[in-house]
Amino acid sequence: MLAALGHGRSYGAPSTVLIRTLPGILESGLWRTLESLPQVPTRALVTDVGNDILYGFSANQTLAWVEEALSRLQRVTRDIILTDLSLESIQHLSQPRYLMFRSIFFPGSRMPLARLLETAELINAGLAELSTAHGARLFRLDPAWYGLDPIHIRPAFWLSAWQEILDVRSAESGGGRSPLEGLRLYFMAPERRWLFGIEQFTPQSGVALPAGARVWLY
Repeated sequence: MLAALGHGRSYGAPSTVLIRTLPGILESGLWRTLESLPQVPTRALVTDVGNDILYGFSANQTLAWVEEALSRLQRVTRDIILTDLSLESIQHLSQPRYLMFRSIFFPGSRMPLARLLETAELINAGLAELSTAHGARLFRLDPAWYGLDPIHIRPAFWLSAWQEILDVRSAESGGGRSPLEGLRLYFMAPERRWLFGIEQFTPQSGVALPAGARVWLY
């Protein structure tokens, strides 16, 4: 598994959460590694597009970044899953709840709720068009997976939700998962990040999992 992820990660711009800054997904080392590997059956997932809304980027800019990601992925696979935004859970946000959510996850944002909703609707429509244009499977996120937090799937649904999104069966997903293994992956250092403004570079050789898989983080 090659993954470019991180809380609040932007597709096209550096993003900072607390003391940590990550480069945009399109600027990560994932693409260099992906194209250097031998051609094998590959499934790609493009998800969590909504972060860029609260960084103040327009729907057009956000969709352009997603389209670039889809174009790059098409060089190595036609099996691409694209998730939409959890629009229904966003639409049910009250003003106080939105302000609490924005203050916790995006403290630098001053975007009003009405503009957030308008941009999210434009992006969702654009994602449907991109999925058709690039032959990706558009997955509609289940609003039942979300609670007070409108953009993060509740922990109780993590396993079943990702199995459904990635279209895998329980038997295929392996067993023997341990809390220690989960913590090891959670705190795994990506290839490039900044902590307190100091750049860190961690070469990725692939962290081996007990089931035989390997994880590269960018």
